[in-house]
Amino acid sequence: MRAHLQVVLMTTAFLLAPIPAFAAEEVTVFEIIDMAAQFAGEELTVEGELVGDYGFRNDGWMWTQLNGDAYVAAPLREGGPPVGANIGIGVRIPVELAEGLDSPGGYRNRGPVVRVTGIWKYHDPERQGESYLQVDALTVTEAGRQLDEGANWTALISGSLLLAVAGIVARLTPPDN
Repeated sequence: MRAHLQVVLMTTAFLLAPIPAFAAEEVTVFEIIDMAAQFAGEELTVEGELVGDYGFRNDGWMWTQLNGDAYVAAPLREGGPPVGANIGIGVRIPVELAEGLDSPGGYRNRGPVVRVTGIWKYHDPERQGESYLQVDALTVTEAGRQLDEGANWTALISGSLLLAVAGIVARLTPPDN
C-alpha cells in the first residue's frame, strides 16, 4: 500500500510540475530558406541585417527584409569580398518593436543588425501565400550606419592620365580639311 501511495504522489507531483518553456530554435536565414516547409509554424530565432525599406501598414505591422548573407558581417563598401547573392527573408514586425530603428540597409547605408524571434509562416493563406517570420521579439545587436566607400584612387589617377593623354593627342593631331 505504501509503494502504491508513493507512485500516486510521484505521479501527481509530476503532473502538477510546471512544464518548461521550450526556447525558440536558433537558425540562420540560409536554413530557413533551405528548410522552409519543415519550419512552418515553428518559433525561430535568427540574426541578420534589416534592408530595403520599412513598409509601415495601417494594421499595426511593419514589413521589411532580413538579410543573413556574408555582407552582414563584411559589407562590400567596407572592403568585404564579393561572395555571392544577397539572401534574405521577409519579416513582419509589430510597429511598437520597430520604433526607433535605424534606417534599413542599402547601397550607402548599413541597416541595423537585429536578433528576432517569431513564428515562421510558410505560404500563409491569410497573406496570399506569403512566407515570412512574424516577429514577436526584437533586439538590436549592432546599430545601423553610413557606409563610406572613399575614393578609388587607382581609377581616379588612371582616368586623369587618360584625359591628359587624349588632350595631348588632340593638340598634336592636325585638323582634317
